[in-house]
Amino acid sequence: MGNQMTDQESVVLPPHVEDPELLPPGVEAPAEGSLLTYWQERVGQHVHDSYAGVRLMKFPEDLRMFEHLLWLSRAQVVVELGTHSGGSALWFRDRLRTMAAYGLIPQDIRVISVDLSQKNTHDVLAAADSRYAEHITLLEGDILDQDTSFEVAEHIPQGARCLVVEDSRHAYETTHAALRHYSRFVPADGFFVVEDGLIDSPELCVHIKPPGETGGVVSAVRDWLAGDQGQFFQDRPDLNRYGISCRNMWLRRKAVTTSA
Repeated sequence: MGNQMTDQESVVLPPHVEDPELLPPGVEAPAEGSLLTYWQERVGQHVHDSYAGVRLMKFPEDLRMFEHLLWLSRAQVVVELGTHSGGSALWFRDRLRTMAAYGLIPQDIRVISVDLSQKNTHDVLAAADSRYAEHITLLEGDILDQDTSFEVAEHIPQGARCLVVEDSRHAYETTHAALRHYSRFVPADGFFVVEDGLIDSPELCVHIKPPGETGGVVSAVRDWLAGDQGQFFQDRPDLNRYGISCRNMWLRRKAVTTSA
């Protein structure tokens, strides 16, 4: 009767519901285990995770902090440097849509995702959401080339507040270039997030190739903060609030103050 199912009826999953067998491998947290071992296993786990059926390599704890910062900074646009498969672009788009539904930001939201090649990303995102291009712009370009940032600027609505996420090669030169070319998009009290500071911690980064002789993201951020552009930003390590994370570097542009 009604919508009740009999024991003989099979359950048909909607097209975007993942088979539980396709979920990332589980990680146990025994009370007698070490935190370091747990952290290492979580690093290995997160590279197999997904969102809406599309690969998403981010710690849930870091995603939670992104939610907080999107809300607090009233970001209308996310500029993402490093697309990978596109799962994070979908995730950011959905968070922005939720904020717009609350009336917190304008309905004209946008995720602008940049990578050297977007050859397969269009098809992957279209399979998850055939209308993804309404709010997600995929651009091909090298973040080492400042001209790429000019192309990004053309897709940002007039006066929109942006949050910038650097999640590309996790190498000194790309991180430093990203800060030089894209920090200008961050408004007062807005955020520039450099992902995966753990790349500089060999004891944590057992599943990821370590940086070369020039160092990784941490040294690039520190050098940039010491320069002319960096003086307008503040490193907020206290925003790694959830303990186990990829040790992102949360950089907040200082509020504009006026003298008496």
